[in-house]
Amino acid sequence: MPFPGDLNDPALRARAVKAARGLAPFDLLIEGGEVMDMVTGRTRRADVGLVGPLIASVHAPGDARRDAHARHDARGMTIVPGFVDTHMHVESSMVTPAEYAGAVVPRGVTTALWDPHEFANVAGEAGLEHACAAARDLPLRLLPLVPTCVPSAPGYEVSGGDFGPETVARWLARDDTHGAAELMTMHQLLDGDPRVTGIVAAGLASGKRVCGHGRGLAGGDLAAFAAAGVETDHELTSAGDLLAKLEAGFTIELRGSHAHLLPEFAEALLSLGELPQTVTLCTDDVFPDDLLAQGGLDAVIRMLVDCGLPPLWAYRAATLNAATRIGRPDLGLVAPGRRADLVLLSDMAQVRAADVIANGRLVASGGTLTTPAWSAPPPAALRETMKLAPLAPADFEVPAQGPRATIATLSKPRFPEWGRREVAVSDGNLVLPDDMIRMAVVNRHGTGAPVRVAFLENWSTWRGAFATTVSHDSHNLTIFGRDPADMAAAGNALREAGGGLAVARNGEVTEMLALPVAGLVSDVPLSEVAQRFAAIRAAMEELVDWQPPYLVFKALFGASLVCNPGPRLSDVGLVDVFEGKILETCLG
Repeated sequence: MPFPGDLNDPALRARAVKAARGLAPFDLLIEGGEVMDMVTGRTRRADVGLVGPLIASVHAPGDARRDAHARHDARGMTIVPGFVDTHMHVESSMVTPAEYAGAVVPRGVTTALWDPHEFANVAGEAGLEHACAAARDLPLRLLPLVPTCVPSAPGYEVSGGDFGPETVARWLARDDTHGAAELMTMHQLLDGDPRVTGIVAAGLASGKRVCGHGRGLAGGDLAAFAAAGVETDHELTSAGDLLAKLEAGFTIELRGSHAHLLPEFAEALLSLGELPQTVTLCTDDVFPDDLLAQGGLDAVIRMLVDCGLPPLWAYRAATLNAATRIGRPDLGLVAPGRRADLVLLSDMAQVRAADVIANGRLVASGGTLTTPAWSAPPPAALRETMKLAPLAPADFEVPAQGPRATIATLSKPRFPEWGRREVAVSDGNLVLPDDMIRMAVVNRHGTGAPVRVAFLENWSTWRGAFATTVSHDSHNLTIFGRDPADMAAAGNALREAGGGLAVARNGEVTEMLALPVAGLVSDVPLSEVAQRFAAIRAAMEELVDWQPPYLVFKALFGASLVCNPGPRLSDVGLVDVFEGKILETCLG
């Protein structure tokens, strides 16, 4: 891919040439810092001269080329390229793109590849249109991808949108989209499903990247996923999985959202003796309280360094490797002719940014933006998404006949398995055993489908209910608990609020975070969203005996991700995409 057009303006290049030779002043001269060179691996003292959005010169301090319209003191700072987050979902932080930019840009993130499939699964093309509009004119270079999985598993769930090959091709033809987003319909692609192969073909024909989601693939299936044209993967489950996907040629988007795996990933990379050029970093999903307290991609860099990865490797993965893999030769280096996206670090080990420059302008200093960010307001289609009837406790019962019944269960969180259990029947309904909980999924996109209920084993002890419309990836209303009265209270609270998260106990809602934009995002500041989310998290600590690393709070948001291996509950019933199985009720 050539350099973006704004850097190829002949007048800009001519000014940069003159400034580099000392024949014209720089617009901005950054003086007194040390540059971490991502090519040589060396750190050297250097001044950096900028002309507009372009780096014109990186030269030794005291060089005669010191004339500049403005100067910036970088003494004591390490200068690195702006960080590139290669895969993320703004919606997972439950704030607007502008609020997200305000959180990550002051920490050094200047570019992010956004898969807005959460918005698209709720509001279809209106959701994607909003994402493209909201990404414009931010201090963060937010690059929307075209969702490929709307819904994530057609036939096994129903969402608020439906993107077939023609829709994907039409959106990929636009200049403001930057690739085909993560393809989660893995086995449908490998089996030659026309819809999914057509979507990948549209991505390949566009000349843009086709991103992947290859959880559970190995051997011939993994090779086939790459052979089909999928380029990337972030669904890493072990060190062996990481190495297999590196050897298969995938661009690795090493994510921070599964922190318990990072030590073995770091150890595996160290065993190679050098950092592969195909290793990049991403955040994927960051909850709002974590985003506020720990940051975004800077937190991933910090965690990897803490795990023993050389700082140079971590920074290179977040800059030069990332820029190369996403096809942006203007990014990723502090070097003449590149884009002036620079992070001035006051603490390299802790990834602490003092100042951030993007496109040659100071956009953040001292942990805040120099100018507040703004993004386009959401349309009505993203404000009116709770299309379901009021819920009653009886909706969470499973009718059955006889004194006892054998049912299919979902056993184990995060990596569920099919189970079988004989349970009692009383007053015409299944009796929930003491060691199990209920899970319910209610379609909120206007289908009128009945409430689907499953019994979950090995989900610990619960003393209340939790409801959420952040439920990957169709984001139907999903409710967990034991008592149907608690579940109805939590679900109805979200129906009235336009979506969000709610905790109920003894038939009353005790905590709630309203997310009125698509049932995914709030339009209040991050600090307020983080506070409410932290209160929800704390309330759940009182209601559930968590069992890390798999039975954790985060598991509630991905329990209905039906495209992943194993049985799941969706709005059509208990389903298993890998087995091609659908049970309308647990009695099936």
